Amino acid sequence: MLRRLMIGAALVGTLFAAAGANAEQFVSVDDYEIHYSAVNSSFLTPEVAQANNLQRSANRGLVNVSVRERQDDGSTRPVNASVQGHVSGLTGVQESLSFRTVHDGDATYHLAPFTMREDESMRFELSVRYDRNAAPEPVNFIQRFYIDR
Repeated sequence: MLRRLMIGAALVGTLFAAAGANAEQFVSVDDYEIHYSAVNSSFLTPEVAQANNLQRSANRGLVNVSVRERQDDGSTRPVNASVQGHVSGLTGVQESLSFRTVHDGDATYHLAPFTMREDESMRFELSVRYDRNAAPEPVNFIQRFYIDR
């Protein structure tokens, strides 16, 4: 159990460290923060990738979305969400993103792999539903990736 918690914490830490400045990308909606990042999966350590059933590859990326609700005391708490979306390159060809939810202690995040295209700006169009009584929130961003060879 301790090993699983350490590997899960390593995944979150790796994703945020690999994303660099992108780790602080988020959208505020009412009392919610929707955090998002996209990284090259080769940044994951082999142990973290294996423990979370993720493929490490020079041309594979990973989108990470987490939703947090702001509390009255200023803290935040994780929120389960439904995330759907797609990614496209300059050619306009869309790749559907298949998100899966990972719960790790007080962290909940939604991960989806995608195929990276060399030195190409990629457009991510996501739909995040954090409240079943509200419409999904669109989250869109563009990011350029470089494939390490």
